[in-house]
Amino acid sequence: MAARTKARKRALELLFEAEQRGVNVGSLLEERIAVPTTQHPLPAYAVELVRGVLEHWSAINETLTTYSQGWSLERMAAVDRAALRIGTWEIVWNDDVPDVVAISEAVSLVQAMSTDDSPKFVNGLLARVVDIKPTLA
Repeated sequence: MAARTKARKRALELLFEAEQRGVNVGSLLEERIAVPTTQHPLPAYAVELVRGVLEHWSAINETLTTYSQGWSLERMAAVDRAALRIGTWEIVWNDDVPDVVAISEAVSLVQAMSTDDSPKFVNGLLARVVDIKPTLA
């Protein structure tokens, strides 16, 4: 598994864990940086992803809510929400990642960790984010 793919998975796990435990994502991130729960510290790109999502949290959530066509954020599977937030940040605010890669990686994450319907949903919503990207950045 490529380094950035692993980092995305770790970022998704952190976003998911914070939501499930009802704790602040930023606080959990700083806690994990200071005291890793595994023998390997968080990859630098995982930290960048989570910090990027946090920095643009409101804009990301507003975009996902606006373009998800009948699906509120609360109604989405928690893993899908986390993958969509990561994918949206990579598409809109990280010029180092091609849009197609951001979508593919998000789809792969939900394919492995969410429902059977999730890959199609995530792919479609992130493709819409790519379409409207010029209006978001």
